[in-house]
Amino acid sequence: MADVVVDSSVVIKWFVVEPHSDDARRVLTDYQSGAIRLIAPDLLFAEIGNIVWKKHVQQGMSAADAQLTLDSFRKLTFQTTPSATLLEEAYQLAVTYRRTVYDALYLALSVRENCRFVTADQKLFNAIAVSLPEVVWVGNWP
Repeated sequence: MADVVVDSSVVIKWFVVEPHSDDARRVLTDYQSGAIRLIAPDLLFAEIGNIVWKKHVQQGMSAADAQLTLDSFRKLTFQTTPSATLLEEAYQLAVTYRRTVYDALYLALSVRENCRFVTADQKLFNAIAVSLPEVVWVGNWP
C-alpha cells in the first residue's frame, strides 16, 4: 500500500461538487480499495473545517450539508503528522518555491516520506511540479 499526501483542495472535492471532483474521487476510490493510505499534516482538519465554514456562511451551503460534509470527512482515516514537526522543512520549501507555509506543510510531508503529493491547487502545482516530480495534479491521477 502506497502512502499519498492529499491536501484540502483534493479532499473537499470528495464531498462538494467542484471542478475536478471526478478526478479527486479517483483518489478516494483508491483509498477505499486499499491501494493507497492517505497521509497529511494535521493542518488538514482545520483547513477542511474552514472551507466548509466558508461554503456555509459565504456561499450558501445549507447547515445540514455542512454538517454532513464534516461528519463524512471525520469518517476517513488519515495518518497525520503534527505540523510542528514539519515546520522547519516547510518553511524552507515555502521560501524556495514562494508558496505559503500552509501549502508547504503538505509538500514537506511528501518529501519527508518520499511519496506522491496530490493537489487540485493549480498555482501550487505549477510552482513546484517541475522541480518535484512526486507532485501530482489531481487531473493526472491514474
